[in-house]
Amino acid sequence: MTKEELCGAACSMLARSYAPYSHFPVGAALECADGSVFTGCNIENAAFSPSICAERTAVAKAVSEGHRDFVRIAVAGSTEQFCPPCGVCRQVLAEFAGDGLEVLLVNSRGEVRETTLGALLPGRFDSGNLT
Repeated sequence: MTKEELCGAACSMLARSYAPYSHFPVGAALECADGSVFTGCNIENAAFSPSICAERTAVAKAVSEGHRDFVRIAVAGSTEQFCPPCGVCRQVLAEFAGDGLEVLLVNSRGEVRETTLGALLPGRFDSGNLT
């Protein structure tokens, strides 16, 4: 899948977002090493803490289908600002992907900013910290 196609898949998820409280739809598309792609959108809840971000929705779908080798994720927001993954999503991505995971941020103008998980989460906490 090309970067443009992955970004398009993330953007298509904006319409499926359930964000009645923040009014901030987010879509994500997560690409696995074998080329599989899992999409997600944010799903809010009136109690707030049960809400889940688009990135974690995509990760949960991938892992529940047996995929754990992620190579790239696109995250689309509905504003002109870029919408990077929140801290919790960065930590969840770090559980399954290395610092080199490509992160493509897409704004409402279709502009793309490329970065890596390592740049977004330096000094991450991982299984090596548990020994």
